[in-house]
Amino acid sequence: MSLDEVQDVRTQDAAATPDTPAAPSKPGAWAALRPLLLRMHFYAGLLIAPLLFLAAATGLLYAGSWQAEKIIYSDELTVSRVGESTVPLSAQLTAARATVPDGKVVGVWPAPDAEATTRVIMEAPGLAEGQTRTVFVDPYTAHVNGVLTTEGDALPLRAWLSEFHSSLQLGEFGRNYSELAASWLWVVALGGLALWIGRRRSRKALLVLPDRAATGRRKTLSWHGAVGLWAVAGLVALSATGLTWSKYAGENIGRVQDGLGGATPSVSAALAPGSGAGSDEHAGHAGHGMPEGMEMPAAPAAADIGIDKAVAAARAAGVTHELRVTLPAKGNGYVVKEQDKQLPVHLDSVAVDPADGRIIDELRFADYPVLAKLTRFGIDLHMGKTLGLANQIALGALAVAVMFLVFWGYRMWWLRRPTKDRTLSAGRPQPRGAWRKVPPAVLLPLAAVTAAVGWFVPMLGISLVAFLVVDVVLGAVAARRAA
Repeated sequence: MSLDEVQDVRTQDAAATPDTPAAPSKPGAWAALRPLLLRMHFYAGLLIAPLLFLAAATGLLYAGSWQAEKIIYSDELTVSRVGESTVPLSAQLTAARATVPDGKVVGVWPAPDAEATTRVIMEAPGLAEGQTRTVFVDPYTAHVNGVLTTEGDALPLRAWLSEFHSSLQLGEFGRNYSELAASWLWVVALGGLALWIGRRRSRKALLVLPDRAATGRRKTLSWHGAVGLWAVAGLVALSATGLTWSKYAGENIGRVQDGLGGATPSVSAALAPGSGAGSDEHAGHAGHGMPEGMEMPAAPAAADIGIDKAVAAARAAGVTHELRVTLPAKGNGYVVKEQDKQLPVHLDSVAVDPADGRIIDELRFADYPVLAKLTRFGIDLHMGKTLGLANQIALGALAVAVMFLVFWGYRMWWLRRPTKDRTLSAGRPQPRGAWRKVPPAVLLPLAAVTAAVGWFVPMLGISLVAFLVVDVVLGAVAARRAA
């Protein structure tokens, strides 16, 4: 929701029809606050809307990448024929190592269903940070179906689109664009919602449905407001979850979450000194998604039951859905985690002693703090994992809605231009000085909250200050010309 509401009272009165009679604003805080909100909404929509459009367009591509990679990489992801029984995981690891002899196995993802291949995750020379070499092995024959460079669970197409969505493939500098868009999305959405609800209308149905009888700018306004109303909850959710892994606001959110005891817990794979595959006292591995820094020991110091018995021990402990296995490093045991994020989620994990298959630590998703659960659900919904195809369709619909809202906003800005001749002109914002009409009892708390939010979400605060400086300079120039 952006530029539509930006119009002065005289424009509204002139556009009124017998179906929507114009009326003076009611006295009170809202009547004083509305012009200020209109002005902010105008500048935010005008200047931030291109970033929102870009984020929506790249997000739409990412939402579709889940299904696209199933088609493009079907040879690697699926077996040619479902067999009667599978070969041991150890044999599948042997085939993968033979295919990538210079690779170092760091994890194994057993086939999650009868038609899927096993993924053997390797670190290998020549890869960029965060990348791994994944070998896809037929679990029935140990035949290698292919090798791809991956990032986490993302295959090349989705990995590229994910980076394109978050940084436009411009590295750390490019991440500023997505954080700026996420920082303003909830402000523009909620501000537009308040302005849309605060409008006077003769029929309540026009709040939630477009006015089909309207024409011109009022028709565009009707579609803009109604679609924005339906989309606002999803847009605020996308903004909040997107900020959780942003560079600046994400750090503040993480500190608050940790301070409230909502940090995501982790299973400990550390072995007692003198036992298992080593005797040092390294801390346990967190086990989040793709393992990092976990290496196969060159020469194990003790007996290892092997991956097949380790997985069997984990299954006996109730860890059974869509497994991801981290192999033991020196001083650590096996970590076996569930990664089934579709409802109902299965995210339990256990650590297994490589010497005897004993469970040395376990962590159930039911024991996660509430904030950690909400963070997990929010991020997975944002990425399209929790509800599968339905989740991805919903994300695509929200992305399309944002693009239309931006288009309608700019169209209304153009239609509000003061002349109809061939001169270049556009709609004007609400006149300056609206804040002077806001009662101090409302203005002071509003300023305090704005300052606090601007500090907590730095990209929002910095850009808001920039808007204010530009506005003051333009006002001074206009005053000098008028004088």
